[in-house]
Amino acid sequence: MFKKYFYLTCQFAIIVLLWNCNSKKNDTVEKRSDLERPNIIVIMADDMGFSDVGCYGGEIQTPNLNDLAQNGIRFTQFYNAARCCPTRASLLTGLYPHQAGMGWMTGIDSENPAYQGDLNSNCVTLAEVAKTSGYSTFMAGKWHVSKNVKAEGSKNNWPLQRGFDRFYGTIEGAGNYYDPATLCRDNTLINPFIDSEYSSEDYYYTDAISDEAARFIKERDKKNPFFLYVPYTAAHWPMQAKSEDIKKYKGVYDAGWEEIRKQRIEKMKMLGLISPDTELSPLDTHLWSQEKNKEVQAGRMEIYAAMIDVMDQGIGGIVETLKNEGILENTLILYLQDNGGCAEEIGTKGATRLWAESEEELIPLEKDGIEYNVIPKVTRNGKPIWQGEGIKGGPDSTYVAYGKSWANVSNTPFREYKHWIQEGGISTPLIAHYPKMIKNNNSLNSFPSHIIDIMSTMVELMGANYPTEKDGNKIHPMEGVSLVPIFKGEEIRRETPIFWEHELNRGVREGDWKLVSKGELLDGPYSKWTNYKLGNWELYNIAEDRSELNDLSKAYPLKVKEMAALWDDYAERIHVFPNPWKPSINGK
Repeated sequence: MFKKYFYLTCQFAIIVLLWNCNSKKNDTVEKRSDLERPNIIVIMADDMGFSDVGCYGGEIQTPNLNDLAQNGIRFTQFYNAARCCPTRASLLTGLYPHQAGMGWMTGIDSENPAYQGDLNSNCVTLAEVAKTSGYSTFMAGKWHVSKNVKAEGSKNNWPLQRGFDRFYGTIEGAGNYYDPATLCRDNTLINPFIDSEYSSEDYYYTDAISDEAARFIKERDKKNPFFLYVPYTAAHWPMQAKSEDIKKYKGVYDAGWEEIRKQRIEKMKMLGLISPDTELSPLDTHLWSQEKNKEVQAGRMEIYAAMIDVMDQGIGGIVETLKNEGILENTLILYLQDNGGCAEEIGTKGATRLWAESEEELIPLEKDGIEYNVIPKVTRNGKPIWQGEGIKGGPDSTYVAYGKSWANVSNTPFREYKHWIQEGGISTPLIAHYPKMIKNNNSLNSFPSHIIDIMSTMVELMGANYPTEKDGNKIHPMEGVSLVPIFKGEEIRRETPIFWEHELNRGVREGDWKLVSKGELLDGPYSKWTNYKLGNWELYNIAEDRSELNDLSKAYPLKVKEMAALWDDYAERIHVFPNPWKPSINGK
């Protein structure tokens, strides 16, 4: 009997010992897994075309982005939402823009909640989701998803109220690079001349974004992984850069837009970014030989290139900080752009003249005043700001865009621009760099993907909890798919099409097929439209015709009908209609 009890006791002791060992082993795995969750940095550039950066075909010097691509993955068919506010809302929430309340821009508040111009309460941001997994969250750069940009009023949709621990940047969407509008630190609006935490005798907003992003990394709580969002304003108008950076591009664009487009498409083919038989879309401007202001036009593109160059330098500084902190290997860096090159002719036409239209507009702000004007009329030190066809840009006393002709170059080889759903409006580079996971370095991936996929990707990597409700509000489910299998070198499938709508420009991508329509807003100046007109559907096989030059809608009418029905279902589901505009009468 004693032997029997002794034997049973020993068995029990062994079982308990094995259970304890296994439990400790599981604890170790959990802790190791927790320590190995990646830091994540999402970098977004503003108003840049698919072919601008060097590793995507451009002549602009971007050695740091090129290096990330060399040691990571370049996506060749990644898409944004065609415009700044919708793209940012979609990126931050993993939803289509209308689902997050940003069916148009922040400057409108429609009866339809899909167009409230403010992040709504039925979405959560990347930062809010990251917090569920113990991440520290930082942001440096452009916000542009809140309709309130004033010191007074609700700040419920400013970065700190949407999950970020620290913030330095602008609430509004654009502004002078030497004195940006709605500059903010955490919840306090500031200006570069009264900010005690970041002082510079030669302030330039792009540099400040990079420096503050690096600072947040260095000052982080090292016990936690972090998520850092770095949305630059470069290279959004105005064309402003320091003279020493502009000098690097002197003469580079003297050959004109046709020649640069030809050089870019050849480089893109050589890099494998597009197929060898891809055709260059027709030139969407006058010939360079007919340009009367060649020096000014070439100068604007030199400044544009310098703005991107400076951003790349700043990205290099962020990467160097990661190296110095010993965390580059376990950090996922994503680089992308918010829309295609911008054809808006801001300040580029007519005689050289002041932006100010009255003496009152030439009264400068006080040193401690807050700049709210996206297009200021006078600098803080009293210099009037100039526009016109004779103005290149560069210093703070000028305010011009680079214009449609150069945007046509930025979007090589595609058609159309920011605002539209053709490939030139929605195609963005996506560079993914994550040494701990990505082993297929310097690879290209043609999986059709979209900014809605970033949330799903981060949730998987972070082990985060994406909520079904928050503060009593039901949260829309994520719309995207995780890109983690691609990082691991695995195949991936998309079960549902990708959709677009912006200003009644419509689109749907299903496999190799893309259905697209160019809408039109009517009756009034920018943001004052009252009516719209829908364009006809066009059908393209993107695998064979990435430049969208051969409309197959008449050859495949059933395919058009089928895909148009898919878009109609999407539009109903996310409440595209009723939009803030009324259908035009008789198509006018």
